[in-house]
Amino acid sequence: MFLTPPNSKRRYYQLVYFVNGKRTKISTKTTNKKEAEKFLKSFVPTPKEKRNEREVQKEKKASIKLSSFFEEYKTYVRNTYSEKYLKKAVKPSFMALQKNIPDMLLNQISTRIIDQFISSASASSKHSASLYHRTLKAAFNKAVVWNYLEDNPFNKIKAPKVPKSFPVFISESELIIILNNTEMQLMKDIFTIAFYTGMRLGELVNMKWNWIDFTQNIITIKNSREFNSKNKRERIIPIHQKVQTILQTRYQLGRFENTLVYCRYEGIKLNEDFVSKQFKKAVREAKLNDKIHFHTLRHSFASALVQRGISLYAVKELLGHGNIKTTQIYSHLQKDNLREAVNLL
Repeated sequence: MFLTPPNSKRRYYQLVYFVNGKRTKISTKTTNKKEAEKFLKSFVPTPKEKRNEREVQKEKKASIKLSSFFEEYKTYVRNTYSEKYLKKAVKPSFMALQKNIPDMLLNQISTRIIDQFISSASASSKHSASLYHRTLKAAFNKAVVWNYLEDNPFNKIKAPKVPKSFPVFISESELIIILNNTEMQLMKDIFTIAFYTGMRLGELVNMKWNWIDFTQNIITIKNSREFNSKNKRERIIPIHQKVQTILQTRYQLGRFENTLVYCRYEGIKLNEDFVSKQFKKAVREAKLNDKIHFHTLRHSFASALVQRGISLYAVKELLGHGNIKTTQIYSHLQKDNLREAVNLL
């Protein structure tokens, strides 16, 4: 079950749920999101009469057009995942598919059509093809759950192999060069905190004062109604000395417990693209490697830890990775530590 927000045709929040595989809607009779969420939590679908096999099979055959499914899936993603996932993965993937095939029923999209689409995308960019494959496969899995499809055509298509490359990272001296080419103090503070905490950009712009405990000297990445971390897990990051100085200086200006730590205007969250572009501008002013992006600061935090002998499992927890395999992209940096270990024999 999930909620769909009001729009030009519908005044109230609407609850979407499924009974015997049938998609059903009911109005919450409220325009208030909190009240609609209470309705969602307390709602129990009314049992319906059992339908005969012919009706069930008829429903399974009744599919939905790709464009309509895209609109419905966008609402589901917006209510379940982050806006960034919708913007950076779901929308580009569906748009690429819609450019390559006509607006047909989902159950008419065959494995052959999908194979041709992924092969064509892979010829242009293996990274893009890989993104399309995993994003659309997840979407079509949901179409199976919603009974628009009996089988997922992506299941028989192998994901394109993406050439593995080591993550780009910078040193502390290179960070100083970037900071020297940054005009706004606000941006300097954010870049520095990212380098010494490994926090994602979305976490930084959503950070509130109640995340910070100066007594225990920790930052706790917290989930709330307005923000969820990437894997919806809270985590703790010890505060580095340089980060502590920055935060305490800003704290002296006076802030309420539940307000944002960093914003250009009181109570208005910083735009992630704006921060990212300001960082890229400083990198280019410094004439450093053009492959350096804001996310490089997170890689740099992890790389510095691994090179200092910190275990990958500890790094995994500090970064908030859901799987150790994600953290293992930094394992090549352990070679010097391994060499020292062998030399001790």
